[in-house]
Amino acid sequence: QLQLVESGGGLVQPGGSLRLSCAASGFNLDNYVIGWFRQAPGKEREGVSCISSRDGSTYYVDSVKGRFTISRDNAKNAVNLQMNSLKPEDTAVYYCAADRPAWHSTVQAMCNTQYPEVWGQGTLVTVSS
Repeated sequence: QLQLVESGGGLVQPGGSLRLSCAASGFNLDNYVIGWFRQAPGKEREGVSCISSRDGSTYYVDSVKGRFTISRDNAKNAVNLQMNSLKPEDTAVYYCAADRPAWHSTVQAMCNTQYPEVWGQGTLVTVSS
């Protein structure tokens, strides 16, 4: 059974940092393109950051560029999202997802997908003073 489990969410003050982790079981993340998505209350889900399986190329939505960093931890079969300089508008449930690279011609395309092969259950990030 293919499974993704997110961790690392929580409450943080504006300007603070959090590190989210997405751990896989039942499959090897090396062979998949991975994305972090978020959904805030009353808003549509958006792709935040994605990382390729082929060459490690990355994509970030404009609102998080320079603040978030996506990376692979192959030893742990996981993908991390380091979030710095957090803002109240970053408050959302964050989900990771995995999909076959053959379905996405670019890493940005993964961040626009609606039906990846595997979704995690989500972790809540709240940025508030």
